[in-house]
Amino acid sequence: MSFPNRKALRALFFGASLIALVPVIAAADPAPSYSVLLRQANAAPRLKAAQAGISQAEGLARQARARLNPTLSLESENFAGNGPYRGFAAAEITASVEQTLELGGKRGARVNAGRAGIELSRARARQTEADFAFDLAEAYGSAEVADLRVQLATDALSLAQDDARVATALVKAGKEADLRSLQAQTAVETARAELGEAQATRDAAFARLTAMVNSPVAFTTIPNGLLAHADRTDSVPAVDPLTTPAYLVALAEREEVAHRVKIEQTRATPDVTVSLGVRQFRADDSQALVGGVSVPFPVFDRNTGNIAAASAELSAAEQNLNIARLDAQADIQSASARLHASFARVKSAQGSERTAQEAYRLTRIGYESGKLPLSELLIARRTLTEARTQALTARQDRLNAEAELTHLAGTTPFGDL
Repeated sequence: MSFPNRKALRALFFGASLIALVPVIAAADPAPSYSVLLRQANAAPRLKAAQAGISQAEGLARQARARLNPTLSLESENFAGNGPYRGFAAAEITASVEQTLELGGKRGARVNAGRAGIELSRARARQTEADFAFDLAEAYGSAEVADLRVQLATDALSLAQDDARVATALVKAGKEADLRSLQAQTAVETARAELGEAQATRDAAFARLTAMVNSPVAFTTIPNGLLAHADRTDSVPAVDPLTTPAYLVALAEREEVAHRVKIEQTRATPDVTVSLGVRQFRADDSQALVGGVSVPFPVFDRNTGNIAAASAELSAAEQNLNIARLDAQADIQSASARLHASFARVKSAQGSERTAQEAYRLTRIGYESGKLPLSELLIARRTLTEARTQALTARQDRLNAEAELTHLAGTTPFGDL
């Protein structure tokens, strides 16, 4: 029996690996741009839930307009008794209709409360849309940054391997002690571990982005990202606290509670029930009209407890409105300051990255010529890696600060991309 040679085994293994990877590759897809992805995210569960809330409020508003149904009744008296009332010869049969008339503006109060409920649900939906746009921008930027961190970690591993090869060559030439080669290999293993951690972080970031928009295909790359926007130095926009989604929701909640207070107040007014019918006397085969009016006598229940509870809820809603205004002012000031500071931080971090790149290049030349020790090269490379990471972090913070400010304004972040 003949066995395949090593080349054949490698080819067979490589082919099997490609076959195994086909489902994964087929299930992967580059993510659209942020603006396109946001427009296509109508199937996101959060947005669908918000729209369902509006439909619920519209249904309740339609029900609030409905009037009370009349009551039809049919009664029979004086039958199946003794003497002249035996059988149905002397029976009296009455057919009547009753209608309860709502007084005190009950129906109008319900209708107004229903309309306020629709406005509240729409305000909450707009806040949900603003929250989703911000979260999507954050997830999109995080996935892009995580992908770039993998590239930085890959570059760091490549530099560490190059340094290790140089150190090994110098050790073999007798210009360095064996310890230097071990130190360089340790740095390689550290860089390889950091690469693995960066890859795991990237996979988690892309999985979160895919899940947010309920995409049937997993995203694995971002060809048109947001980081290019971080290099721009724009003016910090002014945001009115009274137009923030959170404040508008609090305002709509107060209005809705105010209308519910009105409903409870109108319930203290008794309703009137009128009835009209026809009575037939079987004894002499004659007929007569019957009618009546009934009104509850409000002795024990005047709905004072519900009115007091609703009024207390209204007071709480008014305080929540003040809290929302103060919180919006503080958040806007904080986000504006962060965005303004991020402009300078990005420039500073990018300048530090260029300096670290040049320092590493000169240190590498000095080490290869024997003028600098390996420790200096390791420090220079670590400084370069940290400078690149800090520059990437500064750009990400710049994006998050702008997204937060536009989120407070209730607008879509990076609408020009």
